[in-house]
Amino acid sequence: MDLQAPPIAVATPAADARSLAESILRKLLFDLGKSQQGAQRRDWFMAAALATRDQVMERWLGGSRSAYNSQAKQVYYLSLEFLIGRLLRDTITNLGIADQLRDALDILGVPFDEVRSAEPDAALGNGGLGRLAACFMESLASLGIPAFGYGIRYDHGLFRQQIMGGWQREVPEDWLTFGNPWEFARPEIAHEIGFGGNITVIDGRDGPRQVWQPGEIIQAVAYDTPIIGWRGRHVNTLRLWSARASDPLSLEAFNHGDHVGALADQVRQEAISKVLYPGDETPAGQELRLRQEYFFASAALQDLVRRHIRVHGDLHSLPDRVAIQLNDTHPAIAVAELMRICVDLHGLSWEEGWRITQGAISYTNHTLLPEALESWPVPLMERLLPRHMQIIYLINAHHLDAVAARHPGNDALLASVSLIGEGHARRVRMGHLAFVGSHKVNGVSALHSNLLKQTVFHDFNMLFPGRIVNKTNGITFRRWLHQANPGLTSLLREAVGERVLDDPQALELLRPLADDAAFQQRFMAVKHANKAALAANIRAALELKIDPGAMFDVQIKRIHEYKRQLLNILEAVALYDAMRDSPTQSFAPRVKIFAGKAAASYHRAKLIIKLAHDVGRVINADPVLRDRLKLVFLPNYNVSAAEVIVPAADLSEQISTAGMEASGTGNMKLALNGALTMGTLDGANVEILEHVGAENIHIFGKTTPEVAEHRAHGIRGQAAVDASPRLAQVLEAIRSGVFSPDDPERYHGLVDDLLNTDHFLVLADFDSYYAAQRAADARWNEPGAWARAAILNTANLGWFSADRTIAEYAEDIWKVSPVI
Repeated sequence: MDLQAPPIAVATPAADARSLAESILRKLLFDLGKSQQGAQRRDWFMAAALATRDQVMERWLGGSRSAYNSQAKQVYYLSLEFLIGRLLRDTITNLGIADQLRDALDILGVPFDEVRSAEPDAALGNGGLGRLAACFMESLASLGIPAFGYGIRYDHGLFRQQIMGGWQREVPEDWLTFGNPWEFARPEIAHEIGFGGNITVIDGRDGPRQVWQPGEIIQAVAYDTPIIGWRGRHVNTLRLWSARASDPLSLEAFNHGDHVGALADQVRQEAISKVLYPGDETPAGQELRLRQEYFFASAALQDLVRRHIRVHGDLHSLPDRVAIQLNDTHPAIAVAELMRICVDLHGLSWEEGWRITQGAISYTNHTLLPEALESWPVPLMERLLPRHMQIIYLINAHHLDAVAARHPGNDALLASVSLIGEGHARRVRMGHLAFVGSHKVNGVSALHSNLLKQTVFHDFNMLFPGRIVNKTNGITFRRWLHQANPGLTSLLREAVGERVLDDPQALELLRPLADDAAFQQRFMAVKHANKAALAANIRAALELKIDPGAMFDVQIKRIHEYKRQLLNILEAVALYDAMRDSPTQSFAPRVKIFAGKAAASYHRAKLIIKLAHDVGRVINADPVLRDRLKLVFLPNYNVSAAEVIVPAADLSEQISTAGMEASGTGNMKLALNGALTMGTLDGANVEILEHVGAENIHIFGKTTPEVAEHRAHGIRGQAAVDASPRLAQVLEAIRSGVFSPDDPERYHGLVDDLLNTDHFLVLADFDSYYAAQRAADARWNEPGAWARAAILNTANLGWFSADRTIAEYAEDIWKVSPVI
């Protein structure tokens, strides 16, 4: 299968500017009920989006007909997150009508940038996992592979982050308040999702049958969003499920005056699709999370089975016609649910149901962190999903019987690979269930996939050699280069030709230009313009002036201890001390830019955000520095913010503890846009190093084997402090309240924990990190050397396209072909 979508000619009906302007006006008047004179910015966005959506419909319906008529194998991508962000620019770019829409809005006297900025971010994801799913959906369409994405239509996506006095405050994200012009409600497509109840045994034709009688039924109602591929090649469907109560109102209670109680069941049932990642630190929160996961997995499977039977008649051919990809462990309950559908609802034998289930399902693992490899208390599963618990027990029995037959007497192995963890509290291991129920399991970088074999799935890899494969993540260049960085894209088209729009590998043609001084100047001029735009945004948001001529040192990602924003902050304090101690030394002027959200219940991560603000307040106000160092934390990080930050970055902080980041995709986006990576040998950093060359990246810190060895000898941080006077000075300043005079004891616990339990090697890697940062300073002070490395990063990132990743999935795991 070709790795790249070939360029094709696209005829776009009614795409000229004047007819588009007329279409926008019709939408404004007849769909929104607004006059041209009274329309607000959001009204113009809605009208433009609806007019654009009309351009998609024929392709969307035509693609569905082609897939149906050819009986092509379909991909079904199950993900609890789809971080799609804004869609207007995505859609008009892939349709090829971006210029026409701009011209149409000009005719109407409406600036395009104002219209685009009125679109809310669909924050239906937490970070890399959800953004990867969005990139994959776009690449599936660009490659012409028929696919459905299945997830939840959250009323409120990931919370909106406000910063109050340096502390994170979470408020609901209201992306649906004014409606979503991209989606089509499908109330006729609704599936019943059961919970609780009991199981009865009846006599069937082939013996006793288990019949689940749920105690509660909730409706999963479909909302469809078209996802259009590059150059209008193909359009796929993102189908998100919204929870609807079967009985929205207890009329009897209402008529008896209990007006609130009459709605209680509706509120509880529809809470399933209210909020992305509700807090799960309470039993009620855990139950809601499990209800969410089963809700969307069951709706997806019922939907795809309905579609398959309509076309093919029965379930026996499902593995030949359907590829079901579980994006991480969240949809793992799909293994038991598909078995229930096969055995209970369609009367298939257990053996045939298992053949179908394993043949159709594959599983992507995204993490080695134990807390992310979900497990659920057995009593919760037995109460909420009693039939599924029976099925899981039976899957486990067959699985362990087979293992025992091959390895008699090895009780330790049986305990290791059992789907039920028999600790002090028995729990269902969802990662184990996903592994056993899949024909292929993949990691998302070469390092991560190897670590899966060596660590969390070591025994499974021994039992099922060859089941674990690698599929290194990729990003869609359409969004993260062509749209996010139009200045660089224009320069690339001029330098290497139009082919660069269709073939990411064409970026390699830039390599000879890396030593061309004139091209270096043009490349860095584009970067400077992007930095000036970001500086303007920062000044507007934070009332802080920063210098676009300084190095923009960027760490933008979820706030988590293993991602080590704390290490970056400690280095900022050390650099601050060094600049004050040696005011004549030639430190590179630097702006450290942080952005990211901490989980609502992750108190340590929230404290790190507060520390960043405390340190930034002191650094930014110190006149001794003469503006050579600034520290900025941008609130409410989302896809739209990333589209402004990524093109402006000079240095990309990818500094997770080695062996803990599965892949990362921010590292790819930043390097593609000419940022040099400051990173550990973790996740896809390893492969980025291989592609860009060791001389064009800054690598520091302990490797994965060294991390393991270090932990084996104890993880107290005191030894690192004893060996580093610079680090000792930094920690003492933070602990003593230099940066928190209002509360001198604020960071006592943080520092003491580092000294006693440096689990993420923040202190152990500090000196290596500080040295690598000074090497980056030295390179920055030689503009030609920096520009050369930046160009070579862009030139060598073509391999990290999501199109390449999806083509590998299609060939090696799904066995699907494009529909032309």
